[in-house]
Amino acid sequence: MGISQYIKEIGRGKQGARSLTREQATDLFGQVLDGTVTDLEIGGFCLAMRIKGETAEEMAGFLDATHTRLDRLPASDRPLVVLPSYNGARKLPVLTPLLGLLLARRGLPVLIHGSATESARVFVPDVLEALAIRPQNAIKKVANGELHYVPTELMSAPLKRLLDVRRVVGLRNPAHSLVKLMNPCRGSAVIVGSYTHPEYAISMAAVYELMGSTALLLRGTEGEVVADPRRLPQMDGFIRGQRTLLEPGQKGTLTDLPDLPRQIDAQHTAAYIRAVLDGQMAIPASIDRQVEHILHLSQAS
Repeated sequence: MGISQYIKEIGRGKQGARSLTREQATDLFGQVLDGTVTDLEIGGFCLAMRIKGETAEEMAGFLDATHTRLDRLPASDRPLVVLPSYNGARKLPVLTPLLGLLLARRGLPVLIHGSATESARVFVPDVLEALAIRPQNAIKKVANGELHYVPTELMSAPLKRLLDVRRVVGLRNPAHSLVKLMNPCRGSAVIVGSYTHPEYAISMAAVYELMGSTALLLRGTEGEVVADPRRLPQMDGFIRGQRTLLEPGQKGTLTDLPDLPRQIDAQHTAAYIRAVLDGQMAIPASIDRQVEHILHLSQAS
């Protein structure tokens, strides 16, 4: 079916819009990624979905279309830990690289994938560059104990273009949720997902269950998947779609706070990460717990 017919269904306003089936959503998003629709139609799709909101069935369909079109990484020897990174740091140091390097040090293959979707923030590639870790320029297997950073456009240029629509219209679209839910490898993976608003905890959990994902879900730090070092958030695990509570969390701020860098630029953040990895500074307790829970999910998947 042509995309205009789908837009008629989803574009009737918040009260009148009709949800698509998983198969319809797969067809619609496939057309968007294949470039068979106009820029105006893509804008209509993005705005209609922003007003309506995605159902779990629709997001599963979007993921189905994406997974068949991604240049996916080869399967790793152990489940690949997937850390989506699309938000960066605004007030706190972005410690997603610390989480990834701690996991790699425990022998897991780790992939960070991402793209800058905001302005005036410090992003993971900046910190990795300061740690002498360069972005990958080709899709390849991640070995045990390695951390790779793969830009979104290396896996899918059309998906990156859809993310960039936000810079034009000023609003997120389904791609911004999708990249935090997808499995970018051909083998088993532990997908680490984070949310900022409570309603996304519900919707993301529903998609993990529907997709049969193995995943860790928590309220992250400014949209990043790393646990806030000042708090111990609730962490939910999913093993092939089956949900289990891994960490009940604690309300409020922790009493024993880590000595975080006051300047959040890439160089100061990288220096802090080196100090933690070298044992000169303690691993923040919440990140340490997060590492252990991801290891558990990797062993169980």
